[in-house]
Amino acid sequence: MLKNLASSFTLLSVFVLLVTSCVPKRQLLSAEETIDKLRSDSTTFANRVSSLQSNLSDLEARRTTLQQQLEATRKEATSRLQDASSRLNMSQEQIADQQRRLEQLQSLIDQQRKNTEMLRSKINDALVGFNSNELTVSTKNGKVYVSLQENLLFPSGSAVVNPKGKQALGKLADVLNTNTNINVNIEGHTDSIPMRGKFEDNWALSVGRSSAIVRILTDTYKVDPTRITASGRSKYVPVDTNSTAEGRGKNRRTEIILEPKLDELMQLIQSGNTTGQ
Repeated sequence: MLKNLASSFTLLSVFVLLVTSCVPKRQLLSAEETIDKLRSDSTTFANRVSSLQSNLSDLEARRTTLQQQLEATRKEATSRLQDASSRLNMSQEQIADQQRRLEQLQSLIDQQRKNTEMLRSKINDALVGFNSNELTVSTKNGKVYVSLQENLLFPSGSAVVNPKGKQALGKLADVLNTNTNINVNIEGHTDSIPMRGKFEDNWALSVGRSSAIVRILTDTYKVDPTRITASGRSKYVPVDTNSTAEGRGKNRRTEIILEPKLDELMQLIQSGNTTGQ
């Protein structure tokens, strides 16, 4: 476009030169003014074109920058979305795994309760010939408690087991020897009356009685000693008041606490704790 405009100016100049000699001076001046104006307009037009071209270059640069920013934003959004999706899938897998563990744990707990109830029933059947004032069988906290009173097992202040007490222990040992997955804890208990005689105090009497029962179970009836724990609780875990003879009689007892082994249950719990870490 600028070349065409320049060509027009050249032709016009030639024309002016050709007709200079035959046109009035006033017309010549008018033509020169017209040429000057056209030149000025041409310069202005050229400047505007140059400015527009510069603006166009700026717009192209901005468009390129915006495209680059848009692409970067798109990639970042895609990456975040993929990361969030990955975390969501991982969380769902973790939830499913925890659900499976809870179901396994509940199944083992239910089985443990069932085993405990079956054990209580077997102990009841084995000790059916003894009176309730001699012994009781109950369940608590997933364990079977066989509570044997002093009048069944020992003379007063003694740790020597009576013949009838040995008979009861023998029937209990039969159950233990045919159910080897049971841990046995034997606890001796006394009343609050201070000891006089062979034993130094109630602590010594309670420990001596539990130890005597352990020896009968292991030596006489061949119960595996690695399954048995003996302890004495003295007067500190009463089941009744020590202010009456009847209450003190109930407190003078030996408890044989039977607990089915929890190996599988503990392994599952420990496995869950390790996974959580």
